[in-house]
Amino acid sequence: MVADFAWIRPEPYGIHVVPADAWIDPARPVDTALVTHGHADHARGGHGRTIATPETLAIMQLRYGVEAENEVRAAPVAYGETLRLPGGVDATFVPAGHVLGSAQILLEHAGERVVITGDYKRRPDPTCPPFQPVACDVFITEATFGLPVFRHPPIAGEIARLTDALVANPGRCVLVGAYALGKAQRLIAEVRAHGYDAPIYLHGAMERMCRLYEDHGVDLGELRAVAGVPKGALEGQIVVCPPSALNDRWSRRLPDPITAMASGWMRVRQRARQRNVELPLVISDHADWDELTATIAEVNPAETWITHGREEALLRWCQLGQRAARALALVGYEDEDD
Repeated sequence: MVADFAWIRPEPYGIHVVPADAWIDPARPVDTALVTHGHADHARGGHGRTIATPETLAIMQLRYGVEAENEVRAAPVAYGETLRLPGGVDATFVPAGHVLGSAQILLEHAGERVVITGDYKRRPDPTCPPFQPVACDVFITEATFGLPVFRHPPIAGEIARLTDALVANPGRCVLVGAYALGKAQRLIAEVRAHGYDAPIYLHGAMERMCRLYEDHGVDLGELRAVAGVPKGALEGQIVVCPPSALNDRWSRRLPDPITAMASGWMRVRQRARQRNVELPLVISDHADWDELTATIAEVNPAETWITHGREEALLRWCQLGQRAARALALVGYEDEDD
């Protein structure tokens, strides 16, 4: 039997923290928004006040024009810091391991504890702090890859496939489609960890976010813009672009590119074929099936609420394990090219 936590209310456009009249990752402008991270399906401009980590506020300022320096409109909350909201609600931001600045939000009210994970993963990522499990009564988890078929391979093997393709094709470049916030920077950092120290070339849409990561202490090595580089100079090089640029006019300036894409969805062969991807790299910033189920078991909440993805299979897993659970119907949340 799932209890009714009346003070935390899932509504179509977000999770409403009723006593504080605040919202978690609302899909439309509200007076007070608590934002888990900077991806567009969770973060939006137009709120009266935005509460998030300093890194997420910086990302939102860059992407959506949020006034991160305006103390009236933005409230930075560091990891581990607790903010008292109206109505006697305490909010604490805890690392989620998804992208730079990403956070779970622990809400405490009237002796009850609710954790909203936002998006998260459990694997190490050199660009952001790791996920920290938090004890709670209600655990509201994403389920982007909430099907047993989604079991992400070790990232080292995927990076090796990328660099091996370079060595095997010296007259071509490897063009990697990667989401501009988080995936691109993690990919670059992991390539560096693999021992690749040559310049990595960027589509113009990637440059500002990579600089923001560097400004926050993430070492990405030497990065260069593709613009103005002779075609021949890109032979044998890695080029990173948004997924939307993989097959457009821009990519035609490159020397016979090996089209790659870094995404958890590359586990599905049909998705790779639809995008004409020659080198699918199964690299995700979301928890896979094993991580989702292991996290629920580790946190061991009284109730699990499931959202943002394939709720039904994870709901069934909870039920088979005698775990109280429910699926939430929220709108405005799409899987990005992860």
